[in-house]
Amino acid sequence: MERLRIGVIGLGHWGKNVARSFARARDCDLCYLCDGDPVRLAAQAALYPGAVATADLTTLLDDPTLDAVALATPAPTHFALGTRALAAGKHLFVEKPMTLAAADAEALCAQAEDAGRTLMVGHLLEYHPAVAWMKAYLDSGALGTPLYLYAQRLNLGIVRGDENALWSLAPHDISVALYLFGAEPDWVSAHGACYLQPGIEDVVFAYLHFPDGRAAQLHVSWLDPHKERRLVLVGSRTMVVFDDMAPMETIRVYDKGAVCPESDAPAPVTVRHGDIAIPYVPAGEPLATECQHFVDAVRRGVAPRSDGQDGLRVVRVLEAAGQSLRTQGQPVRMRHYDQPNVLRA
Repeated sequence: MERLRIGVIGLGHWGKNVARSFARARDCDLCYLCDGDPVRLAAQAALYPGAVATADLTTLLDDPTLDAVALATPAPTHFALGTRALAAGKHLFVEKPMTLAAADAEALCAQAEDAGRTLMVGHLLEYHPAVAWMKAYLDSGALGTPLYLYAQRLNLGIVRGDENALWSLAPHDISVALYLFGAEPDWVSAHGACYLQPGIEDVVFAYLHFPDGRAAQLHVSWLDPHKERRLVLVGSRTMVVFDDMAPMETIRVYDKGAVCPESDAPAPVTVRHGDIAIPYVPAGEPLATECQHFVDAVRRGVAPRSDGQDGLRVVRVLEAAGQSLRTQGQPVRMRHYDQPNVLRA
């Protein structure tokens, strides 16, 4: 196709940004805006007079000239709306999390494959210039052997009533951990607490263990005095800190590490301290890059970076972490390694 014709469904806090990014994307026409709130719909329609504004999803899906839809609706609606979009023959961009159950994510992947349609999940940080730099740095071998990472995603608000902090915030850092490590964990554990609403965790600590011994520790909360968006990657040679709240210096590389004795003879582990480097990371808006990536992938007929399988992997981790939350933090084995079960000490 010469240009991608797309409609955006859901024009709330994040959806309006998705609409803006697709409206500005190359080789893309924003043709439809869809939302059940008449005030939101009218506000966005005024910004994009060339797009048809409607509260009726069927209007979009029945248009044979529309190539794709972008879902920026609440997470509980993703599976039902995504199924309808794919059944109508549309390529599908869906915001994270892809679904709220791994079985539903698997079904969407199968449906997209059977229909020959592109399915992409909005794992925004995989398109962040700093994360791209970290991935290239790790793959170059300069980090040495990646040992572990930890991430903090904290703020005061937005407090949600239809999903907990795990499902709302952790998909970002889970997707980055899996992307950087190029692997899935074999077991997951999580602890959390519900302070504001019964049954909805406001703070969660999750631990991802990988088969080769690597680990990822995630701390997410919408009940915290500080706004933090930080990820630390520790390797055998160097260590990298990504601070998404830093206006300029988002990446710092610490030439630090521990040196183990080379023989079996008793010897102390020594600590090495070196320079701190602040590499240049090209500027770029992750959402604009992400939406352009979807447009290009559909037009070229290639799989996007954060495809349906990527979304499925993240949902598997979220589902296991959610099961661990309900079992007082007991480790849960990932399904693709064994039948789902709680690991006993």
